[in-house]
Amino acid sequence: MDAGLDKVQAIWEKETAVVEGMDISGPWNRMFEQRVIWEYTPDLIDQIASIEGAESFAWCYQCAKCVPVCPVDVVGDYGPRKLYRKSQTGIDWTQGPDLWLCTTCANCLRVCPKLVDMVQIMPALREQALLSGNNVPAELQEALENTFRYGNPLGQPPRKRDAWVKKAGVPVPLLYKEKRPVEWLWWVECYPSYHPRGIDASIALAKIFNALAIDFGILGREEKCAGDSQRLAGEKGLFEMLAEQNIATLSKYEFERMVVTDPHALNAFRKYYPKYGGEYEVWHYTQLLVQHLDRLRELMTQPLNRKVTFHDPCYLGRHNGEYEAPRQLIQALPGVEFVEMWRCRENGYCCGGGGGGMWLDGYVVNYQRRRLSEQRVLEAIATGADTLVVVCPYEVSRFEDAVKSTGNEGKLEVKDIAELIAEAMGV
Repeated sequence: MDAGLDKVQAIWEKETAVVEGMDISGPWNRMFEQRVIWEYTPDLIDQIASIEGAESFAWCYQCAKCVPVCPVDVVGDYGPRKLYRKSQTGIDWTQGPDLWLCTTCANCLRVCPKLVDMVQIMPALREQALLSGNNVPAELQEALENTFRYGNPLGQPPRKRDAWVKKAGVPVPLLYKEKRPVEWLWWVECYPSYHPRGIDASIALAKIFNALAIDFGILGREEKCAGDSQRLAGEKGLFEMLAEQNIATLSKYEFERMVVTDPHALNAFRKYYPKYGGEYEVWHYTQLLVQHLDRLRELMTQPLNRKVTFHDPCYLGRHNGEYEAPRQLIQALPGVEFVEMWRCRENGYCCGGGGGGMWLDGYVVNYQRRRLSEQRVLEAIATGADTLVVVCPYEVSRFEDAVKSTGNEGKLEVKDIAELIAEAMGV
């Protein structure tokens, strides 16, 4: 190579350089040699994109729109573009914690011009990790094993799934006992059946259904987890097993529609159960209650005297497009001032429970400045509200724990909308 060409390829800069009155001395006027992009490798990107469901990972062109809307990046260092960049530089992030930090909230997909779909990519990659047995957090593994053995991630006996009915104080028809047709089959789900705060909301909802004379019944001990979060955590086989078992159970009963407590169950029944032969008309309970809004206004006679804000569940809002029903119910509550958080509706923040995150709190805290639930509680506190309203069973316990861990106990109360409606009704 001649000396002249060698000189051109080397980086050089002028000690002093002023161009049109602007000082660009030192590194600002640097002439560049070969760009470092040539040192990148497509190998890991191709490897990820070759997995069924993860093909869109290769479509990223690094506009970085996903990063500022990623809830994990708010409390850490994350985002699809950052994962793509790691792959470019030879860092196999699928073998580390990055594989489990995504909550599949879909906010990145909402803004991505190339439709890089982490809601499909992450379950596909996590399935590979579960099949190999490598890089699987112990607490997630326990929840998956519990679901396989007991039909719920909490590890509770199936026979206790309808034990809460005895505390309801109103009739809650158990279809395996009554064996009669109903208009609404209420799919209660796991946390509303077993967790103490979930049971509080179930009892409130049962009282509301009775007050509205809704013809409903539940499966009780015959019900198993709908399995959507397990699927998103990579356990496709477990999800298929649950879907087949639940569809077989549902086929024994006559009902017109399903109403679900959990947005994750709504997502499973609407989008995935039809692939296995389970086609149902499925409503979230807020969508059912808002159809009876006029009657509820008549029944809700006790002012609550609260200032409330509302958290949009990712799997009710972004995944299934429902933003209005919960807000209409809140605005109908007597004696309530409603104020929105700045991240709401389509750009709502994530509680951290989706995509298997419900069972990863102990794991992810090592890789974030704070939990997503704690970040959200701080945003709720900033509105001046005294009550955070939720409509997803994951969120009551998550946010109540976050209220305590952020030192805000006594400043913010977390309530399911059903609890507030029942309180306003005096039941």
